[in-house]
Amino acid sequence: MSLRKLKVAVTVVGEATNPSPNNENENKAKRQTVVLGNGSEVVFMPRFVSFDQAWTWFDYLNTHIPWTRPTIRVFGRSCLQPRDTCYVASPGLPQLVYSGYQPHAYSWDDHPPLKQILEAVHKALPGSSFNSLLLNRYKGGNDYVGWHSDDEKLYGSTPEIASLTLGCEREFFLKKKPSKTCQESRDDQEPKSKRLKRNHADQHSFTLKHGSLLVMRGYTQRDWMHSVPKRTKVEATRINLTFRWVLEDPDAMS
Repeated sequence: MSLRKLKVAVTVVGEATNPSPNNENENKAKRQTVVLGNGSEVVFMPRFVSFDQAWTWFDYLNTHIPWTRPTIRVFGRSCLQPRDTCYVASPGLPQLVYSGYQPHAYSWDDHPPLKQILEAVHKALPGSSFNSLLLNRYKGGNDYVGWHSDDEKLYGSTPEIASLTLGCEREFFLKKKPSKTCQESRDDQEPKSKRLKRNHADQHSFTLKHGSLLVMRGYTQRDWMHSVPKRTKVEATRINLTFRWVLEDPDAMS
């Protein structure tokens, strides 16, 4: 399905009049909280922003953001990152480095609509604050992000990460990180039926639709991993914005 066909399909459903993120009561009604345990939780807002506003943001970001597809190192080998990316951050923050790649940090003033989006996210999440943004563009089902945690030191021990989806919907998976010694001990002692039930409880999935917002909080990055896998039948583009708070002096938190 082409991007323009996707827009038409979305409009036909009749949800183009969804409320804006400024309607606090509507947002609260749609908010879903999944308690993962041990101080970890996920907050999911399937309709964070109206379809029309979300498409306005999508069109701007798709055409105006200086997208790049960098070479990264994974398991000691160099490869092309399977998605486009761009990084935005407030001045004075430590440099972001992941998988051997250090992206250039653009200013919020370089792309003013990003400040509008940031303000909307802040309004939807009272008490939260973000000073950096990593944008990713998935140009089809072969673009993906593998299992990982955003547990870099510069985010602190309990980072809050807000993820906004624009465009094509994709599946988002969470799974609990294994504890090898505990896992081997339990596998030896408990029956298979109980083990399967426990494994199911240690996995969660969300369908990230156009205009949705997913927030990971607490110890989610310490105890859980997440991914957006390949989907061969997907042809349309998804843009993902992940807002984070970067510590000015991560070493002071050690």
